[in-house]
Amino acid sequence: MSEEAVSKNFIELEIDKDLKDGVYDHVCTRFPPEPNGYLHIGHAKSIILNYGLAKKYNGEFHMRFDDTNPTKEKVEFVDSIKADIKWLGADWGDHLYFASNYFDRMYEVAVDLIKKGLAYVSDLSAEEMREYRGDFEHPGKDDPNRNRSIEENLQMFEDMKAGKYEDGSHTLRAKIDMASPNINMRDPILYRVAHMTHHNTGDKWCIYPMYDFAHPLEDAFENITHSICTLEFEDHRPLYDWVVKAAGFANPPRQIEFAKMYLTNVVTGKRYIKKLVEDGIVDGWDDPRLVSIAALRRRGFTPESIRKFVELSGVSKANSSSDYAMLEYCIREDLKTSRGRVMAVLDPVKLVIDNYESDDVEWLEAPNNLENPELGSRQVPFGKELYIDREDFMIEPPKKYFRLYPGNEVRLMNAYFVTCTSYETDENGKVTCIHCTYDPATKGGDAPDGRKVKGTIHWVAAKTALKAEVRLYENIVDEEKGVYNEDGSLNLNPNSLTVLKDCLVEPSLKGAKAYDSFQFVRQGFFCVDAKDSKEDALVFNRIVSLKSSFKLPTNN
Repeated sequence: MSEEAVSKNFIELEIDKDLKDGVYDHVCTRFPPEPNGYLHIGHAKSIILNYGLAKKYNGEFHMRFDDTNPTKEKVEFVDSIKADIKWLGADWGDHLYFASNYFDRMYEVAVDLIKKGLAYVSDLSAEEMREYRGDFEHPGKDDPNRNRSIEENLQMFEDMKAGKYEDGSHTLRAKIDMASPNINMRDPILYRVAHMTHHNTGDKWCIYPMYDFAHPLEDAFENITHSICTLEFEDHRPLYDWVVKAAGFANPPRQIEFAKMYLTNVVTGKRYIKKLVEDGIVDGWDDPRLVSIAALRRRGFTPESIRKFVELSGVSKANSSSDYAMLEYCIREDLKTSRGRVMAVLDPVKLVIDNYESDDVEWLEAPNNLENPELGSRQVPFGKELYIDREDFMIEPPKKYFRLYPGNEVRLMNAYFVTCTSYETDENGKVTCIHCTYDPATKGGDAPDGRKVKGTIHWVAAKTALKAEVRLYENIVDEEKGVYNEDGSLNLNPNSLTVLKDCLVEPSLKGAKAYDSFQFVRQGFFCVDAKDSKEDALVFNRIVSLKSSFKLPTNN
């Protein structure tokens, strides 16, 4: 087998065979979400896969909203889904479609099926239909209405469309096989009565097609060649094939299933996320603790990192889980050489350099990223009064603590060596101010006499520091207990969000815009919050910490 063939996933091998055998002379794929919620990381895999296949084979990629269920669909979700897909880099060009725009054509197909004797109107209740359907061990029983005349079925279906029946009272069913071992083929429902206002078609319709009927027709109408979907639709494939064949399509699409993306210790279910939103536990579908695409974007993940994650997760027929730590690995790899490094003090305590005589601001040069010299350098203000992080000073340090303590000398990053001479505390013993002296000869961070220091700490100048709020995130669920309780509720982590109100950042961050991201040296990667940050009140989300024990799995 050639090296190229080995590197291809099983879907690409199937497409290659179809093209070689002349089944299709082009490739056309689609992403067809139902607009009933925000997309999540699992959808990203499908988007990237479908768009990637179209691009690889110089084909077409269609964006289609599968809006056949008006009970749950909103324009809000339509807009958010379009924004997510564009952000991920999938370009549908002129190929934006809505299933609801095909309702007239779907109705015509349904009428044609009735005329062919392949569909009939049923007035069984939902409970009766379940009873007649049978189960995995028992075949179903024929619907009492199964042998109605074609003329009567046509009239009743017209009456359904005209609004003469109540919701749930009548359905249109396919006439297939009530004894089929595949329950999906036991005369499935094609249309139901539902007097609902639709976000796109308004009140034009009071009957709506079922997904298993509508979806294959949509694909066929658009000349989709390969309908790529997840494994739960494998048992529905015979029905998909039956619909396009019964409808008379000469060269119908082909459905191919792949395994969903499962992520460890995360919440992706729309029902659970909706409850978190409604209960006020998160501040919306884009809360950075979630893994909706909007939430990942707001937190600071990049399209490149998500595409890399999908690539590393692979495409297969077998269900498996990807580690959330691998997603974090991907964003670290993307940001570590592409983003500037700045100084931010998250828990500030004042540091005064007693022998620094000038009250003026001194400007020092600092590299923006030591791993990427092309990002250049910036000027950082320095002065007599600074702020450092509280954890960088201890009165009585343990062994191997190399930061600041009485009598110890450390390096202020990109500045000078300083030695702690004293400190002040409040009535509770909390340190309020640290006093130091500095060595003017060590400007830039090196001593001319060659002496070394073991500790380097970051800082911001008191005169020019900007105030900021910083939000630190952990998993929204308690990883040790698992995602779900026995009753199906979520095991929530009470420490999933920590808000630090009194942080200070260097002035180079003035004017930072929504989604701008940086490395806060020694702290992690952070992003300007797109919802709450303002020019005079900066808010930063921690995307990810600097280090992790995660290592990419090897292919041994």
